[in-house]
Amino acid sequence: MPIRKGKIRYLAALSLLALAGPLALAQTPDAAKAGHSDETMRDYQASGGSPLAAVPMHQDINPLAPKMSEEEFDKAKRIFFERCAGCHGVLRKGATGKPLTPDITLEKGLEYLKVFIKFGSAGGMPNWGTSGVLSDDEVDLMARYVQQTPPAPPEFGLKEMEASWKVIVPVDKRPTRKMNNLNLDNLFSVTLRDAGKIALIDGDSKKIVNILNTGYAVHISRMSASGRYLFVIGRDAKINLIDLWMEKPDTVAEIKVGMEARSVESSKAKGYEDKYAIAGSYWPPQFVIMDGDTLKPRKIVSTRGMVVGTQEYHPEPRVAAIVASHFKPAFFVNVKETGMVYSVDYSDLNNLSIKMIEAAPFLHDGGFESSHRYFMDAANASNKIAVIDTKESRLTSLVDVGKTPHPGRGANFVDPKFGPVWATGHLGDETISLIGTDPKKHPQNAWKVVRTLKGLGGGSLFLKTHAKSNNLWVDATLNPDPAISQAVAVFDINHLDKGYELIPIGEWSGLKAGPRRVVQPEFNKAGDEVWFSVWNGKDEESAIVVVDDKTRKLKAVIRDPRLVTPTGKFNVFNTQHDVY
Repeated sequence: MPIRKGKIRYLAALSLLALAGPLALAQTPDAAKAGHSDETMRDYQASGGSPLAAVPMHQDINPLAPKMSEEEFDKAKRIFFERCAGCHGVLRKGATGKPLTPDITLEKGLEYLKVFIKFGSAGGMPNWGTSGVLSDDEVDLMARYVQQTPPAPPEFGLKEMEASWKVIVPVDKRPTRKMNNLNLDNLFSVTLRDAGKIALIDGDSKKIVNILNTGYAVHISRMSASGRYLFVIGRDAKINLIDLWMEKPDTVAEIKVGMEARSVESSKAKGYEDKYAIAGSYWPPQFVIMDGDTLKPRKIVSTRGMVVGTQEYHPEPRVAAIVASHFKPAFFVNVKETGMVYSVDYSDLNNLSIKMIEAAPFLHDGGFESSHRYFMDAANASNKIAVIDTKESRLTSLVDVGKTPHPGRGANFVDPKFGPVWATGHLGDETISLIGTDPKKHPQNAWKVVRTLKGLGGGSLFLKTHAKSNNLWVDATLNPDPAISQAVAVFDINHLDKGYELIPIGEWSGLKAGPRRVVQPEFNKAGDEVWFSVWNGKDEESAIVVVDDKTRKLKAVIRDPRLVTPTGKFNVFNTQHDVY
């Protein structure tokens, strides 16, 4: 007797939790209720494709799996790396999404998988079919593909790095002093995500200084300790080293450190300023230490290993956030899937010392609290913040917070009742958690959630304040409700109980079309302006909106055809000194 489609959907829903888990960068509970029709998550995860999509890989056909031609296999591989690998992992071992290996998928069967892929789940799996992203034929293709043995991309080692490495302007040919009249402390590095570029914008005049070609979908910008060199890294693992002292700041060196990546940082310890840089890869799972003024690769370290708690081997633990200790020559490296934080002593690269700190899966992003000693590290699959002491290289605490924390670098301020706190928003709920961070003067509040605020809704990516500001600004970029994603919440730090004021940033931009998603507040050096990206599609006009922090009124709108999909913004001074 044939099973009706509605019956299949019902049966699939009963067992979805066995296969799918919440996707930390995917859907909020509100999005689940909305039927996963919102395209923001897919844009944030894929945004035009993964660098791995076109890489040749071996097709190892499992005899128990449905048959696939080589052409079908290659097409499915491309779709998987564009749409699925960000959550389920390159080798399908599981990350923020659950594992999709043949021992699981073969048992589920073809029809179940087709329903699952087409209709999604309330646990976070997007409805790839009913949303129109995948056709029925492509849904069938992907249901067969995930039953095959996962293909592994090639490794990427020193030989490949050196082949990509270019020193465009040798060190001895660079300026010996600043050759421009720019106020570098108030310069902004702005990611132009889908253009494969960054814009350098003068924070004083609001004028674009230069547009630079970079890797694909730059993830972050980081400053050298001196403030001279700017490092940017794309999702394709390409790093640009930009000399801000040049008459017109430009790239002086570049390298690819892998095939997909997210993180770069520069040494900050006394005596090591600007000496080294470090970058971590999503694929291969490793990090590399380089010379800070040329990007010459010096030391590569694999992160493959055992998961905290279960002690299960994970072949693909990706490197997420990296911070540099202000107290000693050490980098602190997030190993995402294993839940480990590596304290990497870079004082002797020939005898590299690594201390493995157990935190919790899956480590993603975070930043320092106000003393710069403790790294507040979001373990988004565990709904925890790991507090890492970067002076003693140890775990201080694991703090339970809301669902799927995503702080960016977080926000530091003094709560009028509880003293110094660090704040995080969440992708999975509307809350904002405030964690006490002063174990000396406020020990009773240290490493605890002392206050929970109610924000706009789930889907928050970033929040920010400044030492000279009385405001806490919080976005909700991935919320499926346009009225929320096009606005921000702002709290008065001295009167947190009063709740937030809604600021219509998208409306203030003057843009009439597009989703107008508002993302990432970033302060200028003085702390009297806060900048927001109004993020539209690649073929639509975007903008940057500048707000007067004190009055909460519109101050300026930066609109330029070259500002294609602006997302992250990084003020040079604040990034250099970890001010947030």
